[in-house]
Amino acid sequence: MPAPLSVGVGLAALALAGGLFPAHAQTTQDLLQIWNAARQRDPIYAAARAQSRAEQEKIPQARARLLPYITAGGAAEVDNTRRLQNLQHGSTDTRGLWNLTLTQPIVNLGDWDRLKQSEFIARSAELGARQAHQELILRVAQAYFDVLAAQDALRTLQAQKQAVAAQLQAAKKGFELGSTTIADTYEAQSRLDLLNASELQAHNAVQVSQDQLAKIINEPPGQLAGLNAKTRLPPPRPGNLGDWTAQASQANLAVARARLAAKVSEKQIDIAKSGHAPTLSLYAQTGSTSDRGIYGVQNGPRSLDTTVGLQLSIPIYSGGEVSSQVREQTSRLQQARYELEAAKRQAVQSTQQYFSGVTSGLAQIEALLAAEKSSLASLNANRTGYEIGVRVNIDVLNAQQQLYETRRALFRARYDTLMHSLRLKASSGILNESDIVAVNRLLETGRGAADTRPGLNPTLDD
Repeated sequence: MPAPLSVGVGLAALALAGGLFPAHAQTTQDLLQIWNAARQRDPIYAAARAQSRAEQEKIPQARARLLPYITAGGAAEVDNTRRLQNLQHGSTDTRGLWNLTLTQPIVNLGDWDRLKQSEFIARSAELGARQAHQELILRVAQAYFDVLAAQDALRTLQAQKQAVAAQLQAAKKGFELGSTTIADTYEAQSRLDLLNASELQAHNAVQVSQDQLAKIINEPPGQLAGLNAKTRLPPPRPGNLGDWTAQASQANLAVARARLAAKVSEKQIDIAKSGHAPTLSLYAQTGSTSDRGIYGVQNGPRSLDTTVGLQLSIPIYSGGEVSSQVREQTSRLQQARYELEAAKRQAVQSTQQYFSGVTSGLAQIEALLAAEKSSLASLNANRTGYEIGVRVNIDVLNAQQQLYETRRALFRARYDTLMHSLRLKASSGILNESDIVAVNRLLETGRGAADTRPGLNPTLDD
């Protein structure tokens, strides 16, 4: 089995500004706290666990068909007899009776097959609960990082607004001094107006992402811990894609459930074939009738009748129903095997996708870090050129826009790469709660927001 993928993050750790959170938020929540709340409150996960518990009961139900069972019965009768000619002369008798019957199946191939099938169903239900557990990990992590990404985007827009506002003031001052034209002021004002519109949209994105997380934990999230600024995501380990795809084709939970579904279908064929097989049962019955004595009807003391014997049932002809059921279940087995093959291919394809997502994401992060550095250098150069008159206002505005768009892309790429690494482990069937704990160690509470003003970039010194 391939070694688990080591998860790391290289994201500027941005503590969340007070204005971005609901008024009730007082303390910082980390990913582990959010996970613990989701595990207890998420209805989708709770429903999957309840379904798993329900499916476990199929085993004792199937076993019960092989164990002895006892039935009791009783009746009270009134027997009225009259002469047919004039319906006058007649008699009325009353009778009470009871019986107790024990039946023990001895040979019933269908019930033994049902017991084995129920074990496959229960194992599949256990895998379903594990699958729901993995999906909850992914949903919680995705919702958590979506909130952080939305807040990063909003914070970056706000910093960009400040930079554009400062450029607008410089343009106005230059126009008053006669060193620039009014066009510089209009350009900066239009860019600021666009940012105001984008900020409104970013505020809405923050609220939507927080609502999505609240739906999982059943309460509005508080201030969320950010990711450590200097942590770097390592490449997937092992670094060989073939190891990951081999693991996924065997250990992927969807593949394992599809494999069990095929076994369930195989047993269903055996159950259908058992319709042609004889059954043998031991039965013992005891009972009494109120009007029957040991010397005959209403003659002497009441009797207790006891019977013990074997009952053999041999099916001969059922109108072709059993043969039809066998053909039906044979087709369903073929369906299950095709679905197993489809699940294997999907697992391999997903593993390839997420493996590529991690490796290409790491390369994208490095490229964006270089782009951020060069964009910052370009902005500083354009500002200096604007101050000495060799650059125009639109050059500075464009350089600002490029820098902040690069930063927003960098933030998103880090979160996406981390999610790809978690999904890669899920696709290989090895994602568990320890991965939440590992990611949570990368979070820092109480960290101030990274300063996104031009000229101040802590990531350049890493």
